[in-house]
Amino acid sequence: MRSFTHTALPMRVVFGPGSLTRLPEEVAALGLTRVLVLCSPEQAATGQLVADALGDRAAGVLAEARMHVPVEVAHRARGLAAELGADGCVAVGGGSAVGLGKAIALEHGLPVLAVPTTYAGSEMTPVWGLTAEGVKKTGRDPRVLPVSVVYDPELTLTLPVAMSVTSGFNAIAHAVEGLYAPDATPIVSLTAAEGVRALVSALPRIAAVPDDLEARGDAQYGAWLCGAVLGATTMSLHHRLCHALGGTLDLPHASTHTVVLPHALAHNAPAVPDTIAALSAAMVGVTDPARALWDLAGDLGAPRSLVELGMTGDDVDRIADQVLATPYANPRAVTRDGLVALLGRALDGGAPVAG
Repeated sequence: MRSFTHTALPMRVVFGPGSLTRLPEEVAALGLTRVLVLCSPEQAATGQLVADALGDRAAGVLAEARMHVPVEVAHRARGLAAELGADGCVAVGGGSAVGLGKAIALEHGLPVLAVPTTYAGSEMTPVWGLTAEGVKKTGRDPRVLPVSVVYDPELTLTLPVAMSVTSGFNAIAHAVEGLYAPDATPIVSLTAAEGVRALVSALPRIAAVPDDLEARGDAQYGAWLCGAVLGATTMSLHHRLCHALGGTLDLPHASTHTVVLPHALAHNAPAVPDTIAALSAAMVGVTDPARALWDLAGDLGAPRSLVELGMTGDDVDRIADQVLATPYANPRAVTRDGLVALLGRALDGGAPVAG
């Protein structure tokens, strides 16, 4: 019998079509009176929609969230929150907006409410990240965990198919690494498998019919579960690689996860037979989950090479150096030769190979 310790994160979730209408009561229930709405420039209209719904409880809208949370953007957001006398933040969008809310919470302790419009999953975690001088640093702090998350699938209907697919792969990556995490528990493993099952079922349906609200809801449900796995466990090689690629080369976050995941999973596969079995079952009869994920990305028109995202062969050595410089948990030893080979396959877009 296994021994383990499982900690459930304190968070309220409101889920379902039309849930956005409940946001004002969520804000009021927390006793907040002036919340700053955060979003990316691309989500400015949605951010304003949320602010309008909040009425007098909205202190303003800051549409400056960027991927990897550059420290200069975080400083501006923190300053504006203080200037406006905000007593909380509502982060609308994906990981960039939620990450910006977490940056404010990290310094000022303001509670964050999240309204996800992608499948990133960061709204379910106490993990923060900031990028300075080309290096992304991450950490965990209970102060940054959103206190309430409002999942409304209707808000994802306008998310382009290409972004929906890569965002979904980003979420799947959380579940994959959670399955072989050193601090995984039976609850985490069940959650991860169900999250993968929901997403691999939903993403092809979204690609076929982008306004399929049931498929959108299934994807958001899967993202919620995968995000919860990320919040409960220690991530490994895949996430370390993506942080290095994103922080150093400014590669697009979700697309980078999409490209790297099959290769990182293939590398670790010989050391994690239970994970392979769980993923095979979740993906309905698949025998090689790494290859199946690579095939799925291709079938759905997602990027499969880091070259497509802007990386060159000259970048391989410095990314390898950065990854190897910081110790992290991984079920299989990572050598320089193995890492360079993995990055080479991901760079060129070839099929994943167990290293």
